[in-house]
Amino acid sequence: MHTTKTITLADFVFYKDKQPTSIAALLPDFQVSDRIGVVVKQPAGALGVASLLLAASTVFYDEYRSRLGNEPDKLRLYPDYYVFHAGECRGNHAQLDIWPPHKEVIVANDPEQILEAINDRGITRLLVEDSPTGHATFLRETLCSADHRIKTVLAYRREGNTPNANLRCGHSQVVENYIQKMLTDSQVACELSNALTEQQQSARQALQQDGFYTEHYREISLDDALGMMSFETKQSETTAHYLAVSHPNAGCNR
Repeated sequence: MHTTKTITLADFVFYKDKQPTSIAALLPDFQVSDRIGVVVKQPAGALGVASLLLAASTVFYDEYRSRLGNEPDKLRLYPDYYVFHAGECRGNHAQLDIWPPHKEVIVANDPEQILEAINDRGITRLLVEDSPTGHATFLRETLCSADHRIKTVLAYRREGNTPNANLRCGHSQVVENYIQKMLTDSQVACELSNALTEQQQSARQALQQDGFYTEHYREISLDDALGMMSFETKQSETTAHYLAVSHPNAGCNR
């Protein structure tokens, strides 16, 4: 909730197909009850979608702002947004109001296991690190659950410069200060190298124009996102066991 005293929606700008718009164009029919999930496959990967996360958090806080606080009669309330770390710690996202820490979910580097974790937390808006799509085996019930519930899927890149992007979210220096602190926290939490940290700091500066730091995203299908869940395509032992004890037609290659 630390951002509630310093960030407002005036700190953000939104574009779709290069036209100014609102957050509703990036996350159609967005509600404060929506649950955002970010899949991160490489160190500090979530940097590339930090702007949209903080913009969505600001919309959430606007609904409750007058009732929030640390006093006994106030609400200590955070949006239900989660970061799914593929395989190992990929960063510390507390500065993006991913809190409490149990919302930093470290999951096996296996597409089925990642999607199961997404389903278990009822994610409705899915943000996936952009990469060439691969193939993996899923349980059909895992796929059906996700397809039934997830409303929006976006691809992003760590450096904020997603190719073929049709959506943009920009933010002020006030917001960028939190994102830079997140990078510093991630360096400590996940032992990121100084070289990587400096590289990402330079990438952030490259996003700056006309007083805003602007990240780019691309709308994709859930099918495309399934192929971007992980760089790993080999089944984990857990997934292999689930398939072994399931109906013969339960497995599905995507």
